[in-house]
Amino acid sequence: MAYTAKYISREALADIVFADAPAQRRAAAFAEASRINCLYMIQNAGSGHIGTSFSSLEIMSWLHMEEMDENDFFFSSKGHDAPALYTVLLGLGRLPFEKLHQLRRLGGLPGHPDVGTECMVTNTGSLGMGIAKARGMIKARRLDGRPGRAFVLLGDGELEEGQIWESLQPTANGEYSELTVIVDHNKIQSDTWVSDTSDLGDLETKFRAFGWEVVRCDGNDVDALSGALAYLRGVEARPKMLIADTIKGRGVSFMERFDAEATGGLYAYHSGAVSPEVYAKALAELTANLTTACAEAGIPMPAFTEAEITPATPLENPQKLVAAYGRKLLELGGEREDMVVLDADLVLDCGLLGFRDAFPDRFVECGIAEQDMVSMAGGLALSGKLPLVHSFGCFLTTRPGEQIFNNATEKTKIIYAGSLVGILPGGPGHSHQSVRDIALMSCVPGMTCVEPCCEAETEMALEWAVQANPGSTYIRLVSIPCPKSFELPAGYRLTPGKGAVLREGKADAPLVFAYGPVLTEQACRAADQLAAQGIDATVVNLPWLSGVDEQWLREIVGTRDNVLTLDNHLLKGGQGEMLAATAARLGLGARFHCLGLTGKPACGRNDEVLAHHGLDANGIAGRVRAIVA
Repeated sequence: MAYTAKYISREALADIVFADAPAQRRAAAFAEASRINCLYMIQNAGSGHIGTSFSSLEIMSWLHMEEMDENDFFFSSKGHDAPALYTVLLGLGRLPFEKLHQLRRLGGLPGHPDVGTECMVTNTGSLGMGIAKARGMIKARRLDGRPGRAFVLLGDGELEEGQIWESLQPTANGEYSELTVIVDHNKIQSDTWVSDTSDLGDLETKFRAFGWEVVRCDGNDVDALSGALAYLRGVEARPKMLIADTIKGRGVSFMERFDAEATGGLYAYHSGAVSPEVYAKALAELTANLTTACAEAGIPMPAFTEAEITPATPLENPQKLVAAYGRKLLELGGEREDMVVLDADLVLDCGLLGFRDAFPDRFVECGIAEQDMVSMAGGLALSGKLPLVHSFGCFLTTRPGEQIFNNATEKTKIIYAGSLVGILPGGPGHSHQSVRDIALMSCVPGMTCVEPCCEAETEMALEWAVQANPGSTYIRLVSIPCPKSFELPAGYRLTPGKGAVLREGKADAPLVFAYGPVLTEQACRAADQLAAQGIDATVVNLPWLSGVDEQWLREIVGTRDNVLTLDNHLLKGGQGEMLAATAARLGLGARFHCLGLTGKPACGRNDEVLAHHGLDANGIAGRVRAIVA
């Protein structure tokens, strides 16, 4: 049901930016106004990161309004706070203001920073890259004789990544005094307190030991922030670190509070839009804060502009694969005392709450440290345990790739479960769209890769990985709720290398291979659409990504002339390439047509992204029609 939201126009913001008031008071008022616009953007998009955006707004406002000049640059290494950065740049006229309404939309503002957007100087990805990237940019400027300073914002949870600590010493050794790193020390990472995940200890002493100049201040107090940066401006011959103590969800009392007991140990406002009722309460508090800030600055309260937001309609009885995985994990945990579950600060997103609560001694929260987690799993496996390793697919299969390969060379058994795979959700952008993982994992010796298409097949996949597969398994899990208009055949059992026919067509029409809930559903819808046009295509669900039973493939392809494969992944290294190569080796006569990604995935609403890549029902049906034309 639609509801009314509010934002502050560019013209109204300009009255704050150019007001005749002390710089600190203008920046404080601008930060409060930006929170209102930031919340509007996230609500309008239907997703985004509120907590970390709100904690960083005084920092971003002061830097862009007063601290930096035209030679300086800023970027956030953590990236989740992109809505905050966009809001500041929109308010200062450095981005077209109409993009306020286009967060996480195709052609709009990506969910995480991307250099294709004005004013973005680098992309984010796996956490920890920021200091090293800034050092490279500064080195280039030195070589070119160009002036300028760099300001990089880090998250405190990000400090768990090993690359941060690798980058500290060479930055000090190179005397990169042009660099100021600011830690948005809001004390809470994705799920819970940083101190409960991996206590950072005495950060000031640690950073100083690496040769950095270190100061600390209240990062939500513009006076303290401006004073700390003024001091650091005079420091020479070494890089600078400002630990800014902030509050996650700053500005909204109930977002600032984290009652771990009441919320099951999870912070409630890390990501996602809120309900209309919660939005109204938050807006009331933000409005009161802005009123106070404007009064202190002697600035008139700006007028609000109203806009209507229509939330997405929930699916009826959607397939939730991560939830199904979590249920089966809990069940198997009761049967197998050798199972040890490891997580990388994504306990909710990976469906691990049930196991964590039931078997706390066999649950390990590793934090944002994927290489460390995977190597620990290797040690557990060498010691007779069955480790199950969890993170988003884009992080689990990339940064610890060498550690995964090392584990494989030891011929132990480890189960890797990657969530948030493929191009959906499209809103977070390419840093979170895992479209390389099949290629990366299928080339690991002894690794079997599987992607289930529904809840039932998810449970089968985990059961098979734990109980039947003697080697290691990568289970690929789509995280979004998915519609399902198909049914697995009666009595269906998950059999290595074999799939199942979901739509029976004619032998003279194309055969379509699909896997996973997104493309299997779209393929079935396309087949229904094609049938109404007299093209009776066959749709096969094949969950196996790294290999296929050759005899089964020979039988299912038969005498068909054309086969279409669908990949929720890059074509290079995807299932389609594997099937086409196998068919060629077997001498099958069918021509294979592969549909999937050929470059960076688009960012936008889910339906926009599927259509953009030709992977929605219309796109698939159109490809089949072109094949038979």
